Amino acid sequence: MGTPDFAVPTLKAIIDNGYNVVGVITAPDKEAGRGKKINMSAIKKFAIEHKLEILQPHKLKDENFIVDLRNLKANLQVVVAFRMLPEIVWAMPALGTFNLHASLLPQYRGAAPINFAIINGETTTGLTTFFLDKEIDTGRIIFQEKIDISKNDDAGTLHDRMMEKGSDIVLKTINSISNNEVTSHEQHKFTDEYNTLKIAPKIKKDFCRINWNNTPITIYNFVRGLSPYPASFSVLKSDREIQHSIKVFKASIISSSPSTEVCGKIITDEKTYLNVIAKTGIISILELQLSGKKRMSITDFLRGFQNINSFHFE
Repeated sequence: MGTPDFAVPTLKAIIDNGYNVVGVITAPDKEAGRGKKINMSAIKKFAIEHKLEILQPHKLKDENFIVDLRNLKANLQVVVAFRMLPEIVWAMPALGTFNLHASLLPQYRGAAPINFAIINGETTTGLTTFFLDKEIDTGRIIFQEKIDISKNDDAGTLHDRMMEKGSDIVLKTINSISNNEVTSHEQHKFTDEYNTLKIAPKIKKDFCRINWNNTPITIYNFVRGLSPYPASFSVLKSDREIQHSIKVFKASIISSSPSTEVCGKIITDEKTYLNVIAKTGIISILELQLSGKKRMSITDFLRGFQNINSFHFE
């Protein structure tokens, strides 16, 4: 059970290691773009290539879906980047249902653990396999693997590393279950490792707006934690009330010393750099995207943007 690219290497590894995949459950096709072109999930495309049985329920409690799922006669269900399952689904297989989660549970329960680990400035995260239970991301932990986060990682680079390593821990989990060697542990046994449990809820658009009144390190982590998707943004506003929405994909910290300038003020030579005043220092924007345009370097942006010194960020 899965939908995005993150789930594909795991499904491939399961097949390559000789397990019998009796079915693939993924999201329904969606219309995308102005042409209303039908867009299939990454998992569906892979499943079609490998001639696998595919189910695409709109509702996971639908009686017809439940019948079709039961007819697959799976003895184990593997979930990677899918939806929250009702008990009638996750309790169906004799060997249970387990999920791959992109954090070291119980830390960062929720839909966006990769993003929030970077936003919060973590230097370590990891992967967890756990048996599904009634509450989301709370089931008994099977295996965990730590993964370092470098100061140059963004959500995209960390996602790709975790995507590849995820297949290894899933295979380890399947092998353990199939050999009747699996042991699992209640999550409360892991809580003593953390002073505070942090959550990773679904990210909404309003959350992605940069607050220039934050410190440079907070803004830097915020930008990379949301890059490349859904991307942080800010509003570029002129003295004449002209506004542009700007997505910011890459930034760096120029200074962490106090400033008497107004937060959001732009400092630029109009050719090679675009710096912004933050609460206690300066952030340099390196890659951005003007609304309706493509992602570009700051030099390309400045080459085509007139009178940047009459603008500031809000």
